[in-house]
Parts: sequence; C-alpha cells; structure tokens
Amino acid sequence: MNAYHAHEQETQRYHHRLLAAGVFVFLGLVVLAARLYVLQVERHDYFRTRAEGNRIALLPIVPHRGSIVDRNGTVLARNYAAFTLEITPSLTLKGLEETIDELGGLITIEARDRRRFHKLLAESRKFESVPIRTRLSDEEVARFIAQRYRFPGVEVQARLFRDYPQGTAASHIVGYIGRINDKDVERIEERGETANYRNTEYIGKSGVEASYEARLHGTTGTEQVEVNASGRAVRQLSSIPAAVGADLELSIDMNLQKMAEAAFGTRRGALVAIEPSTGGVLAMVSTPTFDPNLFVDGISSQDWQALNDSPDHPLLNRAIYSAYPPGSTFKPFMALAGLTSGKRTTSQAIADPGYFNFGGHRFMDDKVGGHGLVNLHKSIVVSCNTYYYMLANDLGIDGIASFMTQFGFGARTGLDLPGEAEGVLPSPEWKRRRFRNPAQQRWYGGETISVGIGQGYNAYTPIQMANALAALVNGGLQFHPHVVRYVIDARSGERRMVEPEPMRHIALAPEHIRAVLQGMEDVNKVGTGARAFAGAPYTSGGKTGTAQVYSLRGGRYLGRANERLRDHSWFIAYAPAEQPKIALAVLVENGGFGAASAAPIARQVMDFYLLGQIPGQPAAEDPEAEDSGAEDGGDAGEISE
Repeated sequence: MNAYHAHEQETQRYHHRLLAAGVFVFLGLVVLAARLYVLQVERHDYFRTRAEGNRIALLPIVPHRGSIVDRNGTVLARNYAAFTLEITPSLTLKGLEETIDELGGLITIEARDRRRFHKLLAESRKFESVPIRTRLSDEEVARFIAQRYRFPGVEVQARLFRDYPQGTAASHIVGYIGRINDKDVERIEERGETANYRNTEYIGKSGVEASYEARLHGTTGTEQVEVNASGRAVRQLSSIPAAVGADLELSIDMNLQKMAEAAFGTRRGALVAIEPSTGGVLAMVSTPTFDPNLFVDGISSQDWQALNDSPDHPLLNRAIYSAYPPGSTFKPFMALAGLTSGKRTTSQAIADPGYFNFGGHRFMDDKVGGHGLVNLHKSIVVSCNTYYYMLANDLGIDGIASFMTQFGFGARTGLDLPGEAEGVLPSPEWKRRRFRNPAQQRWYGGETISVGIGQGYNAYTPIQMANALAALVNGGLQFHPHVVRYVIDARSGERRMVEPEPMRHIALAPEHIRAVLQGMEDVNKVGTGARAFAGAPYTSGGKTGTAQVYSLRGGRYLGRANERLRDHSWFIAYAPAEQPKIALAVLVENGGFGAASAAPIARQVMDFYLLGQIPGQPAAEDPEAEDSGAEDGGDAGEISE
C-alpha cells in the first residue's frame, strides 16, 4: 500500500511538472507571437525601410565640369578621360596594405598615393571604389589587366581629369582646381551644397575656376543600386543623370595674352588691357606665371616649395592684388581734378624754377632749372612735377581724395576674379584708420604735395589704373571690369551674355576731358612716350610714370647689385585716340623709367591688338640707362633742402 501511494504521488508530481512546462511553453509562445506581431505588423514599415536601406544604395553621379575658352574659342580648361586603378575594400580578399604592396610590384605606387588613398577611404563607404593610382599609362593598364585575376576588388576605371592646354599662359586668370580640403567643406556646408558635392574630389581654388565654381561644377546626379550582403552592387534600380556644368567664354584674347606675357620676358610685372565701351578684359598679365596643371591631382611637395618659396612670388596675381604708387600716371587725373574744381584752366600757366618750396622744405622737379612756363597741356607732355606740387597744395588732400574716389581709386573694381585688393587712396580719414598712434594719425601738408605726383601713400593696382583710364577715355562712363563674356549651357548650347554692368557715370565736362586727352596724345607724339610710339600707324594717348621704391636722396642707380630697390616702371595708354578700343596699364617691377621699360610693352600690345601683328619698334632700353631728362626722374618727390 505504501508502494502504491508512493507511485501515485510520483505520478502527480510528474503531471504537475508537465503542466508547468506546458504553461511555460505556452507563455513563451504567446510572448513570441506578440513579439512577432509587433515586428511584422506594428513596426512593419520601419523595418522594411531599414531592410531596403541595407539592400539599396544611393550612389552619387559626379557631373562633368564645364570647359573654359577664350573669345576666339581657344580652349583654356577642359576635361579628358584617363584610367585610374581603384580598390573596392569590401571585395578584396586580402588586407588592404597587402593588396597595395602586391599592386606596387606591377605599378608604381608612391607614398603620396597611399596617403591620398587612406584619406579618401576614410571618407567613402565600403562598397565604393577608391583610387590608389590615377592617370595610368597604357603600359601600366596592360600590366595590370594581365594579372587582374590575382586582385579581386581591384579594377581599372576611366575617369575625367582637368587639363589646362595653354600651360602657364593666363594661369592667373583661369586659375586651377585642387582637392577639396576642410575649409572647402566648411564653405560648401555653409552654402547648403553638401549633397551636390558628394563624391566630388576637386573644387576651384583660384581664378575663374573659383569665382565661377557654381556654374562650372554642375549638378550631381544619383544612381540607385541593389547591393548584396557584401556591399557589392548587383543591379541598377533607377538613375537621375547629373547636369553637366556650364561652359564659359572669356573676354580674353589668348593670342594677345601670350604676346603680352612674352613682351615682359623674364621681368616681373603686370598688365591689364580693357575694352572701354564694355569693361571686358582683353588681356591680364601677371609675371612670373605658374603651370596650373601642377595642382590638378595634388601638387608635389617639391613643386609647392619651389612656387611658395620663390622670391618672385609666381602665385601672386600682381594685376589685381599688388598695389603700387602710380607715379606720374596719376597726373592726368590730377589735371582733370584741377579743371573740374576750377583751380586751373587750360590757359593758366605757372613758372617752374625746378622746385617747389613748402613749409621750409624743397620739393624737387625732375629737370634741373625747371621747365619754364608750364600750362596744363605742357605739364602732362613733359610730366612737370612742380605743376602738380602746386596743384595738390591748391586742391588739398580732401579735394584730391573726393575727386579720385569717383574713378574707383582705393576701392575694388568688382572684377569677377577672387583676391582683388582695395589699394590706398590717402586721406586724413584713411590715416586715422590706418595708424593707432595719435602722432601718426595727423595729416601733414607735405604729404599732400607728394600725393599730387602719385607718390606718398598712394597705392593702386594695375586693374584700378586701367579701369580709371577706361572711364576717362569713355567720357566718364565706367564699367565693372569682367573676364567672363558668355555662360554657355553645355546641353542646349544656349549662350547667355554677361551684360556690361556700369559702375558709375562721372560728371565731367567734355572740354576738360578733351584737354587732358590732348595732352596724353602729345605724350606719345613729342613727350615721354614718343620714342616707344614712333612710327605707329594709329593715334594714341599715354602717360609714363616712375614709382619710387627706395629713396636715393637725389642720387642715381649704379650697378646691378640692388635691382629690387629700383623704381617701378608704369605706362598707361589708349588707342585709337579718335574712338578708343583698348585702354591699358603696364607695370614693370623695378623697371626704372616708364618710357624705357613699360612703354615698349604697351606699344607691342597695341600693335598686336589693332594691327594684328608686331611691326618693328624700338627695343626696350636697359632699365639702368640714363634718363633723357624728359621722363620724371627718380626721387623727384624727395624733400631736400
């Protein structure tokens, strides 16, 4: 009996355990069913979206960058296809470093290629290919293809690269592209254009490439692809094509540009030639130049050091960034200020003894003994300093600054290139802003005298000088200078003109303009520019100038030891005089007298532009040559006893 009861109890315990297990299993199934309901019903849309996100990838389609041509269709910047060796990390069977090492046995892979690869790899997704070598030669492509089976996940791809077929010519105008850096990323994010630059490696860094980046870049497209668990693209689902960037046609004449650059030879300097009636820039020279092709795929440290450490600063666009005292090229505008203000008339003459006394100091003229009786016309032709010493004193610094502001001196012209400097139009207000020391903030009368001949604190860029002259010969109508003439839709071919944009119309009396221009025309006939323009088959006007760099206290240049301390050479000119088609400013750094260095360059440019050729003309004189006495000499504005 006891055995029976023991068996019955054991059976009951077993049933209880079985029941408990059944309840536990049932509850587990209920929980599982509830969870499945939540996942598959309530959160169906969420997880489906997540799954689709893992299955489908959106790949950017980088647009083709627009081309740049000159006014005659000469190509200045273009794209060309070349092969690149690219690695898709998710498809490689070996480690990346091992793969790269083995590839190095077939194709040259330098340390900078590795650095660039790892930088791009950090910014890419695992199923995107990353270039390890760019611009492969046909031989390198053939070597890799023969061994391709050894490198899963490594492919040769065709990509577009930027090319500047003109090399160093017009490099400061066209500019260059370079790899996008952190600062570029910040600017892109600020403009809200992050999506449009996905997978884009390059961006405009200088010149037109930078200022018209938004037009040249185009619009990035997208490709929707299905990927497998390894991240490999299986098939294309849909695609939105990229919009090609716009092409640009410049106002620059490349033949004129090359000729002007060649005219400088090895000398440093700048030239700006403008079409007065539109503001279109015909040529813009800054020498020395550089080759923008060096920057396209990342400039080497050796090339960068050579450019950056050069004492000639080839990366500097002297035409728009460097400001120089204008010297006597300032005098025609001073003469116009005198006529407009009523301080001078065309017939009024002064006696020039060869100096001007002011405040117990003597400001010397360039000609010992002076020029005798000098009226406005003669003051321009012979470049009489004494005339402008007196005129500056009569106008006063406020009168000079007020008048010169109208021509854009000391202000950016609004040129469609980055990096333009303001220059300096001196005034008491400017001096108060410029200096902190109260003693230095005071304006002295003697400073006004120096300003009158284009010295002192005066400092203007070649683009400002050329644009001011263009306004003068255009009857007072001044345009914003521009280098881009047409924006062209690459697909439709539609050409949208960059309309000339007037800056201002300066209220000037026609008879006053004519009086000044007649003086400038005689500069090239019988004055300081006569030798450079001898035999020209067209009429022109001009004005030489010498900008003092270092005071010689009345001395003269001896030997070649201090070449960089010599005066800068200026020349401004326009032609034909009857209806000017070109107005230009030439600056030769440390070139000495304007008639010797800058004027012959201006003659060559005008001959080429107006006649289509360069007829024989006097060769440029040695900058060290003795002054003939006609040009404004060095240290003419120096204060002496």
